[in-house]
Amino acid sequence: MHKKLPHPTERTERRISAVTSISMCALTVIAQIITTLLLTYFLREKASYVYALLVFIGAILAIRVYQRPGSPSYKLVWMCLLLALPVSGMILFCLWGGTHQAKRLSLRNVPPVPQRESQCMGSEANLSRLKRQSPAWGRLAAYLQKRGFLLYRNTAAKYFGDGTAFFDDLIDHMSHAEIYIFLEYYILAEGQVWDRIFRVLKEKAAAGVEVRIIFDDFGNLTRLSDTTLQAMQDAGIEVEVFNPVHRYVNRIYFNYRDHRKIAVIDGQFAYTGGINIADEYANLIVRFGHWKDSAVRIEGEGAWGFAAQFIQMWKMIGRTLSNEDDYYRPRHDGPEAPGFCQPFTDGPLNNPDNPIEETYLQLIASAKRLLYLTTPYYAVEESMQKTLCIAADAGVDVRLMIPAVPDHKLTYMVAETYWGELLRHGVKIYKYSPGFLHAKSVLVDREVALIGSTNMDYRTFQLHYECGVLLYHMPAVEELLEDLDHTMAESARYTLEEWEQRPWHRRMFASILKLGAIWL
Repeated sequence: MHKKLPHPTERTERRISAVTSISMCALTVIAQIITTLLLTYFLREKASYVYALLVFIGAILAIRVYQRPGSPSYKLVWMCLLLALPVSGMILFCLWGGTHQAKRLSLRNVPPVPQRESQCMGSEANLSRLKRQSPAWGRLAAYLQKRGFLLYRNTAAKYFGDGTAFFDDLIDHMSHAEIYIFLEYYILAEGQVWDRIFRVLKEKAAAGVEVRIIFDDFGNLTRLSDTTLQAMQDAGIEVEVFNPVHRYVNRIYFNYRDHRKIAVIDGQFAYTGGINIADEYANLIVRFGHWKDSAVRIEGEGAWGFAAQFIQMWKMIGRTLSNEDDYYRPRHDGPEAPGFCQPFTDGPLNNPDNPIEETYLQLIASAKRLLYLTTPYYAVEESMQKTLCIAADAGVDVRLMIPAVPDHKLTYMVAETYWGELLRHGVKIYKYSPGFLHAKSVLVDREVALIGSTNMDYRTFQLHYECGVLLYHMPAVEELLEDLDHTMAESARYTLEEWEQRPWHRRMFASILKLGAIWL
């Protein structure tokens, strides 16, 4: 039986973040008012000169922001704030606006896991083959390879269009683990799914299999108790919490989260996608109607790409491994399978170089016939919005699939502000009628697919640690297409007329919210 999740715990994490952020903003506005009043009272005729100095300093900071590389939306918001409310703007900029915050999360500067020379040579050979087969996808693969993400062959992929099948497959493969199990998830919540997984992990740890878990603290504030955490440690499972809230609450670092979804088994099997470890992802509890999600399992050489990323994050957090890196490489040859795969990750330490955002732009710009995208959230830079419009104007069949039942209403209202322009240029938008579509995927020309943890919003591209895998000319691309066709069959086509008929107050409020979209 499906059961309804208790309402008070549904939005606790967002409420804490929202209350903290709003409180800080309110306090800085009060500081602005108090500063103005104190200057007027104590300095009288000199107050205007002092305030002019504050405005001048705010303008200098605004110029500094303008000259920095990075997101135009990010820069515009800070420039407006610094110029309009210099006292508030400077306080908030010191807290949230610099590039230093992400580097203060106690993350060590750990280089990527060294790749064997044979692997690098194999990746170069694979790249040459892909360029001959598809020059556009060869360029994309070369871009990612330059950033350290190798291109693999001899890898099979299995696509999952729902959480139930995904968890059954994951648990089955974990039960056959012989060397290690790595799990890195944004949400790891107590419930029926976790009970099944924990039984396997406990059994494997007792048998000598290394079990290591990274989970995000903010994503699990109300989802994972200290009792469960202690039970994991008592079972011999090594657990690390990413960005503990209590450690950084005084510095307001809630924005920087580990949003990845990675599972690796013996270096031979790896999973990624939008699915976290929680009951709603298997529709065992109901939150926002039917929860639609996706994931992929890769088997073979490509699985090492995710194992290496997990190892690097484990070391960045400050933990050590009981064996050398090479110990965790796959012990068996990968299956002979068509196509290529390329696992990759991203995070705020890369800013302003953001491989995930650039990958989306290249996928969109390279589409010739069809481009299907699924995302629960939509708040992108003008460059990506324009690239989508150009693709549709050029005759590409561009389809964007979004939820009909949102989980965060304010974020959903911001997304609406983008849809009118897309619709005018011929982009087809589908709202998933049964409930909440949480899947994150891109399908291009029935040739390439991207599946991962990545949303199409500022948080994914600028603030979160994310992951994904590109599948080039692999059979799983057709599996994704079949699932997307089924998703659209269950969805309602959203029209320009519907968008234009939104109430005026909703339009106005959404436009105001859009100014702060980078923080939603």
